[in-house]
Amino acid sequence: MTGNSRASVELGLPALPAKPYPPEVHERLARDAAELIGRYPQARSALLPLLHLVQAEEGFVSATGIRFCAEQLALTTAEVTAVATFYTMYRRKPAGQYHVGVCTNTLCAVLGGDQIFAELKEHLGIANNETTEDGEISLEHIECNAACDYAPVVMVNWEFFDNQTPQSARQLVDDLRAGGEVRPTRGAKLCSFKETARILAGFPDGREGAVDESGAGGAPSLAGLRLAKGESLPGTPGARVVAPRGEGTEA
Repeated sequence: MTGNSRASVELGLPALPAKPYPPEVHERLARDAAELIGRYPQARSALLPLLHLVQAEEGFVSATGIRFCAEQLALTTAEVTAVATFYTMYRRKPAGQYHVGVCTNTLCAVLGGDQIFAELKEHLGIANNETTEDGEISLEHIECNAACDYAPVVMVNWEFFDNQTPQSARQLVDDLRAGGEVRPTRGAKLCSFKETARILAGFPDGREGAVDESGAGGAPSLAGLRLAKGESLPGTPGARVVAPRGEGTEA
């Protein structure tokens, strides 16, 4: 086993060298890659969008995608792999049509994010970073998405679903699997994970003027701020908060 192959296995990637893309796919991706590379003064600066580009092709960053990026930018596969495994938005296993991320950072977690994540794993029958057998839903616990005033937050293909509960989150994934129309609480309407990856690569999909077609979202809950001030929240009698420094914890 070569050094590159051994490193790939240890990082959860298929061993390199990889089977190349079919000629027609390679030609199409090479045209897109050339456009992206042309936007930067140094070719290697286009690595992040190129990784999104190959993720849009397969639904994850495969060994084939890594080798393609390396060839386009005159980098080693080790250099590309190091970047692909550093950023969590690049998946190393196939994502579902809808990639569901549950924020489990501090405020979302204490307001129900941990419970949402646990119940979705049981409801879908998958673990973190796994995909349902029908290929529709993949699940991941994610870090803060800077939406703490709407906690707990769930994201689907990086679109926001605010103020979620275990019940609403289960209904959300059921509606997605059933093919129903599901709208985020704010921002643009949903598209598939692969379509989202292509947008992130830098190829707009025609929705530039429709970023608020799902609405601007509801009023922020400000639950964390209210708890910090000692106020009670609906449905959470007896909630305990951390008092300001030097004072005791109170109910």
